[in-house]
Amino acid sequence: MSTMHRITEPADLALQPLCAALCDAATQLESPQAWPTTQLQLCAESGVFEWFLDRSVGGQGWDDEAVTRGYLALSAACLTTTFVITQRTGACQRIANSGNAAVIDRWLPRLLSGEVFATVGISHLTTSRRHLAQPVLKAEERPGGYVLDGYSPWVTGAPFADVVVLGATLDDGRQLLIALPMELDGVTTPEPPTLVGLSASQTGPVKLDQVFVPDENVLAGPVHEVMKQGVGGNTGGRQTSTLAIGVADAAIAFVEQEAGQRADLGDPASSLRAEWAELRDDLLQLTRGTDVCSNEQLRTRANSLALRASQASLAAAKGAGYVIGHPAARWCREALFFLVWSCPQPVMNANLCELAGIQADLA
Repeated sequence: MSTMHRITEPADLALQPLCAALCDAATQLESPQAWPTTQLQLCAESGVFEWFLDRSVGGQGWDDEAVTRGYLALSAACLTTTFVITQRTGACQRIANSGNAAVIDRWLPRLLSGEVFATVGISHLTTSRRHLAQPVLKAEERPGGYVLDGYSPWVTGAPFADVVVLGATLDDGRQLLIALPMELDGVTTPEPPTLVGLSASQTGPVKLDQVFVPDENVLAGPVHEVMKQGVGGNTGGRQTSTLAIGVADAAIAFVEQEAGQRADLGDPASSLRAEWAELRDDLLQLTRGTDVCSNEQLRTRANSLALRASQASLAAAKGAGYVIGHPAARWCREALFFLVWSCPQPVMNANLCELAGIQADLA
């Protein structure tokens, strides 16, 4: 039986038991077809799913800084679980802020308790597959609703989802967001691909074959650039940087632990920790509204530190770290994720310049 207590503030002592449990269970996520069932249940029991929503809908209404501190702690403990939570939260926020009472009443109470799982299928509206001549997921207006045909390429937890907040595009370029119940006829979830890291997030396609969705399931639109409407579900930005900083924290902590027995690791550990502390402080300043740097500058630094800190942990672990199951190996693979997860082109260019030893100018 779980002994987790409901967390109502992002204090270290409050978060420590949950984070320790997530860290201990992280090795379970290396096996094929793994899914963080246990971890998500622990988060539900701890009230984590309540952090991100207003009190008016049953949430705890944490402010930006509190949410950021929570994400920092969770991502240092288990990035896979935390990434899944970001996608779940995006769906919950879109539902809560939609003004659609029928969808809110049907899904939100059970989402807050952890009884059901929601996720988002929106990457094709923002970053993925946008170079194609035709949208990968089309919507056609019909009396009383829309017919959806195509697929959403990257949906986290697709095989486990009860509802997906899904984006689709009409022939005239307008877009809409729909709360898609996964039991509808014509909805399928092919087996997700095996990823370099975070395969246990079970991120893969959702396919729709002429699926009729009633008007009552529409959350936003149809309008042009529907992702700019309302709040929730947007990837990238400070949230993605926060998770990268969390992974760096875990890797640096391992180097520090090893430095306690090996003097040669002392200076690298201290230098990485000082860089992490400065980056974390800048992140928190941004959440308070102080423009100490741009979001792109923060993301570039976070990507860089996650890559270097994870590789430092592997070097410190030596051969043992090169074995699947060792946390250093996992951190190295997870750090690569930030080069592809909603990575803006200027950030990618800056990271490439750093890897090539070229000075980048990121204003």
